[in-house]
Amino acid sequence: MDNIKLVEKLHQTKTELFDEIGKVIIGQKGIIEHLFIALLCKGHILLEGVPGLAKTLLIKTLSDVMDLKFSRIQFTPDLMPSDITGTEIIEEDTATGKRSFKFFKGPVFANIILADEINRTPPKTQSALLEAMQEHKVTTGGTTYTLDEPFFVLATQNPIEQEGTYPLPEAQLDRFMFNLKIDYPLSSEEVEIVKSTTTGVLEKIESVISLTDLIAFQQLVRDIPVADNVIEYAVNIVGKTRPNEEIAPQYIKNWLDWGAGPRASAYLILGAKAKAVLESRTTPDIADVKEMVKPVMRHRIITNFNAEADGINTDNILDKLIAEDD
Repeated sequence: MDNIKLVEKLHQTKTELFDEIGKVIIGQKGIIEHLFIALLCKGHILLEGVPGLAKTLLIKTLSDVMDLKFSRIQFTPDLMPSDITGTEIIEEDTATGKRSFKFFKGPVFANIILADEINRTPPKTQSALLEAMQEHKVTTGGTTYTLDEPFFVLATQNPIEQEGTYPLPEAQLDRFMFNLKIDYPLSSEEVEIVKSTTTGVLEKIESVISLTDLIAFQQLVRDIPVADNVIEYAVNIVGKTRPNEEIAPQYIKNWLDWGAGPRASAYLILGAKAKAVLESRTTPDIADVKEMVKPVMRHRIITNFNAEADGINTDNILDKLIAEDD
């Protein structure tokens, strides 16, 4: 199948995917689109939202419509790295009496991993995901195991209660393509949510994307051409977040300690490619890059005390950067 037909198929598949997810999830169209974009880009997502906004249900539904293996890991303070990656157990051969180690795979061996409340567990256990997220491999007992593709980690955080949590280090935050924030639903949407969750009727979800199709769509995104001026815009806006750069505006120097790295530039372009192809366009423009700025960069820039004193957060700074080029 040539790329033009594949673009048309992907656009149609997106419509079917939204229809199926809409049977269970009311609203959150922007979040669903960004989840799909990240999956097309082989990226991971850090999802922030207060309890009760159906974060877990959303991810489970996404795995169902894609016919992918789903695994949920509930992060707790007593969780060990082996609880994620798997462990070796001594097994005895009943015929010979000989004992040997056998590796039993942990929940990380799936296509979509929900790392629920990832900041509830100590850094030692958080880091168990690092190799898996970056290399798509797990090493234990001197043996390296390759994870099945596609491999997609979606971690959740509760932004309210911070007591007893372990904030993710910058090195691990940088592994996530997007940092998405789920807001409360609209009043009309909440009415529909109450209606759908207080009856005994359960909607049946149909799979609309096969594993083969998903891999083809991921390759399609990589093949999409991008104009040099679009790439230059992405690199330029990332460079402006670095306080030591000459092109950084004065408010960046005042409010930020650290800016985003080159991985942000790459993810801006990948995300823009995916957004363009989902809208049946064969190349992204600067507007597509702007749409990706906040989810890609809000967890990659670090504000200082001055910003906190002025009541400024990362989204405020990124909005100001985007507005400068409108």
